[in-house]
Amino acid sequence: MKRYVVEYTNAHNQALTKDIMEPDYQLQMGGHRISGRDGAYAEATRRQLDQFPGLGLTVHEIWTSGERLAMRFSEHGASRRHNGNRAAWGGIGLYRWNGRKLTSNMVEQDYFSRATQLASGVAYPVETPATAPWDTIAAAPDGEVEEVTRRWLGEGLLEATPGVLCDDAWHLGRELGLVDQEGIEINDLFSCGDVAAFHATQTGKLARQLGEVPADGTLVRLHMAGIVRIDHGAVAEGRVIRNRLDLIRSVNQRT
Repeated sequence: MKRYVVEYTNAHNQALTKDIMEPDYQLQMGGHRISGRDGAYAEATRRQLDQFPGLGLTVHEIWTSGERLAMRFSEHGASRRHNGNRAAWGGIGLYRWNGRKLTSNMVEQDYFSRATQLASGVAYPVETPATAPWDTIAAAPDGEVEEVTRRWLGEGLLEATPGVLCDDAWHLGRELGLVDQEGIEINDLFSCGDVAAFHATQTGKLARQLGEVPADGTLVRLHMAGIVRIDHGAVAEGRVIRNRLDLIRSVNQRT
C-alpha cells in the first residue's frame, strides 16, 4: 500500500501497476465496475491525472486483518477543466489481495463534494494525515464486531449515531438525514479487531433535496463505504463516504 500511495498515485507512475496489481484487477465504485488493470482502469486513471496534473493522495486511516485492508484517504488538486479551481475530497477503499498483488478495490469517493468545490472556487482543507500508516499492525477479524455492524446498518442508524460522520460533515457540520432507509444491501464487510469496514447500498426515499434532485418521494439507491469502531457492543464512531453524485446521475437518467 505504501507503493500504491507513494510510488504509484502520488508519483503518477502508472507503469507501477504491473508490480502491485493483478492483470484482472477489479475496481467497483457506485454502480460501476471496471475490469482489467491495463484497459478501462488505466484509462480512467489517466483521465483523472490529466484533469488534476498535481493530484495528491493523503492517507488518514489504514486498518488491516492481514488479508483484507481498508484505507480512508483524501485526494486533492487543481482542475484543468475548472480554470485551476482546487478541491479536496474524501474516499474509503476496501482492498483484496492474493498474497502477492492487489486483486480488487471496492471504493467510494465524494465526487459530489469535489464538484461543489470546483464550481464555487472554494476548496475545503485536507484533513490531518495518519501519523504512521505504513506501520499499521494487523488485527485479527472479530465476528461479533461484524455482527454489530451488520445490525447497525440494517437498523438504519447511519445518520442517527453521533460519533459517525458522513461525507464532508467533518468540515461543514452535520446535516439533516439524506435517505429514509427502507432497505440496505451489504456488498462487503470485514473486521480488523474492534474496527469494521463495509461497502453497502442503501435504498429509500430522498429526505431532503440533493443538488437539483428534489425530495419528492422518489426511491433512490445510495452507495457507500465506511469504517466504524465498535465499543461495548455498539458503533461508537466512524466515517462514511456516500456516492451522492452517482445518486443524482441515476435519478436524472430515469427522469
